[in-house]
Amino acid sequence: MDFEPFEYPDATLIAGVDEVGRGPLIGAVVTAAVILDPNNPIEGLTDSKKLTDKKRNVLFDQIKEKALAWSLGRAEPEEIDELNILAATMLAMERAVNGLPIAPNYVLIDGNRVPAGINVPAQAIVKGDLRVAEISAASILAKVVRDREMEALDKEYPQYGFAKHKGYPTKAHFEALEQHGAIEGYRKSFKPVKKALGLA
Repeated sequence: MDFEPFEYPDATLIAGVDEVGRGPLIGAVVTAAVILDPNNPIEGLTDSKKLTDKKRNVLFDQIKEKALAWSLGRAEPEEIDELNILAATMLAMERAVNGLPIAPNYVLIDGNRVPAGINVPAQAIVKGDLRVAEISAASILAKVVRDREMEALDKEYPQYGFAKHKGYPTKAHFEALEQHGAIEGYRKSFKPVKKALGLA
């Protein structure tokens, strides 16, 4: 797809950052930061949610192979409960940027706010995963990693249906939670989980 021609004066190493997993009831929020190589383009980048699983997995491998640098960040359920989901997401984004093996000189973040702990010039871009190739690449890495974690959890606890709903609050997920209770990894500060634990 055609991305918008954003101009960033003097920015030679642009990192795109995105998150996956703000809405689910269980598991970490996973973030990624990616610096693409302009001399080694990747075909087919777009918002990860618009891709099939198969295409996402192909792009996941290509991004890791062709990008100049990439890094993952995360905030665990305990941190989400302690901080709240927004603050935990910002922290996970900072971790992804700070984990890059090459320091970017400009950072583009999907959404409408820039995490306070990013120490280079940065800009938030609404719908960035559709507008900026670097953010699209980050969204794909983060989504594949988190989806795979949910698929692994599904093998341990098939009665919850994690492979299907990926932890998001669907009708089937609510029913499983009500029937089987909350296992470790659920976000205890989220209302449906509180209810299942008898804390609401």
